[in-house]
Amino acid sequence: MAASKVYYADFHTTFTENLQQKLTRLLKTAGMGNIDFDKHYTAIKMHFGEPGNLAFLRPNWAKTVADFVKERGGKPFLTDCNTLYVGGRKNALDHLDSAYLNGFSPLSTGCHVIIADGIKGTDEVYVPVEGGTYITEAKIGRAVMDADIFISLTHFKGHEATGFGGCLKNIGMGCGSRAGKMEQHNAGKPVVDHDACIGCSMCTRVCAHSAITIAERKATIDHDKCVGCGRCIGVCPRDAIACAYDESNDILNRKIAEYTKAVVDGRPCFHISLVLDVSPNCDCHAENDVPIVPNVGMFASFDPIALDQACADAVNAMPVNPHSCIAEHAHDHSHDHFHFAHPETNWESALEHGETLGLGTRAYELVKI
Repeated sequence: MAASKVYYADFHTTFTENLQQKLTRLLKTAGMGNIDFDKHYTAIKMHFGEPGNLAFLRPNWAKTVADFVKERGGKPFLTDCNTLYVGGRKNALDHLDSAYLNGFSPLSTGCHVIIADGIKGTDEVYVPVEGGTYITEAKIGRAVMDADIFISLTHFKGHEATGFGGCLKNIGMGCGSRAGKMEQHNAGKPVVDHDACIGCSMCTRVCAHSAITIAERKATIDHDKCVGCGRCIGVCPRDAIACAYDESNDILNRKIAEYTKAVVDGRPCFHISLVLDVSPNCDCHAENDVPIVPNVGMFASFDPIALDQACADAVNAMPVNPHSCIAEHAHDHSHDHFHFAHPETNWESALEHGETLGLGTRAYELVKI
């Protein structure tokens, strides 16, 4: 496969061009304007930030992308799916509250926010994964699949399970419904914390497979009957039911690649990654640590694999921030900053598997504007 073009701009500005204008120029140069947006629903997939985290992308970046789409006749909306874990984005109402708290509203971004998998994370579409090794049908938030065009707007940063959170992570994990996230994170089924369980029976009411029983005011899940849909996680008022998070990191990364393929296949897509505030952990945390490297720049491509590879290479070429959690590795010549932050991860596994799936290529030509 021939090398893919990845377009890059640094964060330097002039008196006549600010950062939002520079991003617009990047999108034009990279060819995003060649997509026919006219009257087409356009999903802009991004992360609205967990309350307490300040590393997420500012709403101004989203407005730039939404305005680009609207100027070409498109109908953009910002979207994400609910989380699997307990936090400020576990259901659509809390998720919207968190988005508004962090500045994402029609007034600030010029378009609406739609939580793709519904109020409880169960509004999903089963999407075939052509050539999938681990996933035959991905469970994707309905609003993501209802869109005619898909745009990913990613904050590129570290991640404690996948090495880094880039384009594939934003799409594959981010677009999964609660059951989809369960499928990617889990080798098994959800588990019950009996200390937290109060035996309210809410979980038994939503279980379509009669897998949950209550005895002595405690829920028990029969894993022989459970299909791992995650609905019980969504309704538990005490957060007593949770994903086991027992999948290996390499398989998690490969599943993310397969979920990404389900999302992007068969429609126009474009991908943008902003490499700034490169925190060591995901924006899903209710906090963010010191960035591991200085701000790098903005990247864009039609190829999600090439984009992630280019961003990873750019981060690893940067000097270590002396105040970061990987400062002790500042003089190491292997320069894999993500591995230093999370030694048990292998970020390359997602890109290698994505390449075999035909998502794109790790070979890229970097075009600086």
